[in-house]
Amino acid sequence: MFNKILTALRDRGEFPDRIRNRNRVFWSAPDAKQIKIVKHTKEDPLSKWQEGENWQRKLSNKGNSREFAEMFGAKLPDLYWRGSDVDNLDFTTLPANYVIRPTIGFGSNQVFVMKNGTNLFDYKHYEPEEIRAALKTMISKREGLEVLVEEFLPNENGEYGIQTDYKFYCYKGEIACCWVINRESPKSGNATYYDLNWNKIKMVNATYPHKYDPVKPKCYQEMIDQARKLSIPYDIFVRIDFYATPKGAVFGEFTPTPSMGKMYTSFGKKLLLDYWDKYCPGQI
Repeated sequence: MFNKILTALRDRGEFPDRIRNRNRVFWSAPDAKQIKIVKHTKEDPLSKWQEGENWQRKLSNKGNSREFAEMFGAKLPDLYWRGSDVDNLDFTTLPANYVIRPTIGFGSNQVFVMKNGTNLFDYKHYEPEEIRAALKTMISKREGLEVLVEEFLPNENGEYGIQTDYKFYCYKGEIACCWVINRESPKSGNATYYDLNWNKIKMVNATYPHKYDPVKPKCYQEMIDQARKLSIPYDIFVRIDFYATPKGAVFGEFTPTPSMGKMYTSFGKKLLLDYWDKYCPGQI
């Protein structure tokens, strides 16, 4: 009973309300479905990206987010294939380890993190035709959906597994904190919060418990620099995710409605609101 009450309290307040309001405004708009499938490239001028109300919604398309991040010098996973006609996806050209994810969607749904034929997100073995069939079903249910087949990024030690996430809460070049999630599975793990000097701070979001303190990644400063650089043109509050790899900090994605406002602590809600009001006052 106590845990239910605590969870309910964490989901209330100004910060959760702002996140839920943003989600409502972004995706209940008449153009919401179309905006998710608009395609841009890194050759497009920034003015074209920023056309339209709440243009940041375009970056919820993971294909677009790759292009946008590359415009500003971010490192990316190698892209092996992109498209919707998966009959043209030649699995024989792929390395033993690769990742497949949809351009539209969130979380771990329909993501294949393949290591020698096994999907680390469900620990099942898949033959290429089984993956192809699953992708066809997914694509048939959503207009404009594509899939990205990308490099499976090893960690800084060159090891292949579910990557540790480094999630930066950003406000037009200012960063409130970094959420480090050591994943044990797509939906379980343990977490620690840090300031920009890698000093541990109180938990901002209580979704994952704290179990141990991770080693500071060699590319931590590179992550900070890139998060700042990307969050300035993004222009409103956003969480930006990175991975630590042998080639340095690699961009993951933009998250405009992190955790849908759920499970934020009193400390976290105050911290994030203070940054929002100081650096993004009056913005959605």
